[in-house]
Amino acid sequence: MRGICLTLPTNRPCAETIAALGREAAYAVEHFDVEVHLLVLDSCAPADAAAHAEAVRRLPAHPRITAHHLDEAAQRDFLHRVVTDAGGPKPELLLDLMLPDRLSYGACTNRAFLLAAALGCASVHRRDSDSRYQTLDGEPVYPIHHELTSLGRRAADAGADVTATALAPEHLDRRIAMVGASFIGELSVDISEIETLDPAAYHDVVSLWAPEDWTDEQKRDLVAESFRGAGTEPFRGDRSLLTLVDPMRVDMCNIAFHDVHERVPLPPATDTIGSDYFLIHLVHDAGLPGVLHNRHIVNYYTGERRTDTGFAAYQLRYAKFLLSMLYFNAVYARMAEAGDALLDDRGRVRASAVAALARESAGLDRAGSVRRLDALGAAYRRLGGRYAEVADLLAGRRERLLDEARRDIEDFALLTEAWEALVRAARTTPVVRTTPVVRTPSGRPR
Repeated sequence: MRGICLTLPTNRPCAETIAALGREAAYAVEHFDVEVHLLVLDSCAPADAAAHAEAVRRLPAHPRITAHHLDEAAQRDFLHRVVTDAGGPKPELLLDLMLPDRLSYGACTNRAFLLAAALGCASVHRRDSDSRYQTLDGEPVYPIHHELTSLGRRAADAGADVTATALAPEHLDRRIAMVGASFIGELSVDISEIETLDPAAYHDVVSLWAPEDWTDEQKRDLVAESFRGAGTEPFRGDRSLLTLVDPMRVDMCNIAFHDVHERVPLPPATDTIGSDYFLIHLVHDAGLPGVLHNRHIVNYYTGERRTDTGFAAYQLRYAKFLLSMLYFNAVYARMAEAGDALLDDRGRVRASAVAALARESAGLDRAGSVRRLDALGAAYRRLGGRYAEVADLLAGRRERLLDEARRDIEDFALLTEAWEALVRAARTTPVVRTTPVVRTPSGRPR
């Protein structure tokens, strides 16, 4: 029986989502021969974390479902032991990249990857706390149905269980590395107000994540489909496609990985939206099969984003996303050129090849990032009001933001070089230590 990790990283109150995740876990064990490790990685304040712990305790018991709730202290203790056992250079930096003191979409999922290895899980299935399941005839529509039907199977063997196949013959012997869908509802990036206020400014702001050498038509097409997921059409029946999955068609709130997440981590950039999407591109460019299905999750915005503080923080994360694209667009282009060369003779991703591309991109002239930052600031000033205030923040932090974007890609290269050793160490590391924790004067466990 294979173990799987159904995980929910969160930094916001979400007791109802935890209960819903428990029901998805129950569906999994009722319909598939699996053991589910339901993993909640909690970065909330103590009161909210306590409410989440209680929500986990209230999940119905099942012999093939084990629920784990780890606050940041427990996560840090686990990571410290993994990093120590893995050896290698810069252990303190690696620990900081795995659990930074600022928000990081990539780092929270990387922690799930290592914990899944510790729990003996063959796959990781990620959900988000600001999303809900669709329903059909009053019953929830769980993505895990398609994930467990196909993930990890040889593509040629999985063809009978999907609606259609669009996969070249040379890819049929490879195992399915990713199964995913998208979302319906609000945009995945909180910029819909800009489109309402000024469609031209919206075009300018969204098109900035495209490679600079793209044509105007390519940029218009990108703007038209960016951040919209699967639109608004509700689920009416299953469709699934075995293919090389287009990264624009899936979302990290609705994704599952097999093997690839143990080869290469996600970029651990802080305060940067989209930093957790790298593996979706890697799976596609390396020619690893995937399944694209239509059990889309419902996306919604939490109230915090609507506050002035939340608004400014989110727009800064969007700015850092744009700055990261100088490097990632270059890496994506090189990965597409490399294709099969990204894989070893067993069809697995070569981390060294990915790390080399990341390190190479760090040397790019950052003039493209400067132009992006200038264009974003100009668009925000045209919008006025609180957008103009964000433009002032961007101007005041200009050099720091540019430096952080370059350092982020360097950190990603470092973590990728260390990743397979970290995964190996995690496989033999208990999630919860069996001996008492002794704290150093700095508060670090040892």
